Amino acid sequence: MSKHVIVAIDGPAGAGKSTLARRLAARLGYLYIDTGAMYRAVALSALRLGVSLDEPLKLEQLALASQIELTPDARVLLNGEDVSAAIRRPDISQAASKASAVGGVRRAMVELQRRMGETHSVVMEGRDIGTVVFPQAQVKVFLDADPAERAGRRVAELRQKGVEADALEVAREMRERDLRDRTRSEAPLMQAPDAVYFDSTGHTPDQVEEALLRIVRERTGNGKETDR
Repeated sequence: MSKHVIVAIDGPAGAGKSTLARRLAARLGYLYIDTGAMYRAVALSALRLGVSLDEPLKLEQLALASQIELTPDARVLLNGEDVSAAIRRPDISQAASKASAVGGVRRAMVELQRRMGETHSVVMEGRDIGTVVFPQAQVKVFLDADPAERAGRRVAELRQKGVEADALEVAREMRERDLRDRTRSEAPLMQAPDAVYFDSTGHTPDQVEEALLRIVRERTGNGKETDR
């Protein structure tokens, strides 16, 4: 058995996965892996190169050819270029949701994610980490929140980054994405049977962080933290 610890955090868009996974990784001294950013990078590359999201074979080839790196300081590199900001645009979010439904793209990204987990203890967040990528993960959490609160968080996040966002439009896009993620044939979003369900509605990031840290400690016996 690998000596590395895998903490898998799954859940729908806007549940707080990225924020909490990043904070938890910092507390534990683990590598933070945002798998959604990887699909966003593939989507960005497709839009830049004019590859249609309705051409699965070309998308798979693009995913296999793309060099995607996630750095310890949470930057996303696509073929050596820092695309951390570019992949957060609303149009990239929608494109990434479509690209991630392509079986060949998912297989390429899953293989890359597994290689990352072989060399580090990681906190990995996404839609299918505990069910497909690392079904043997020592810690699995399904992080959820009320749809209205999830949409509100996403609007606040976009506006904080200087991106103008309409609340009704964001809520509509999120409903569409939820449906697409839950009903796709390839690795749909679902809670693993052995995952701990946590509803973050009404909780502050600090409160959720402490709750998840307790779950990790209970499952692994790891009470060590890094200096913050």
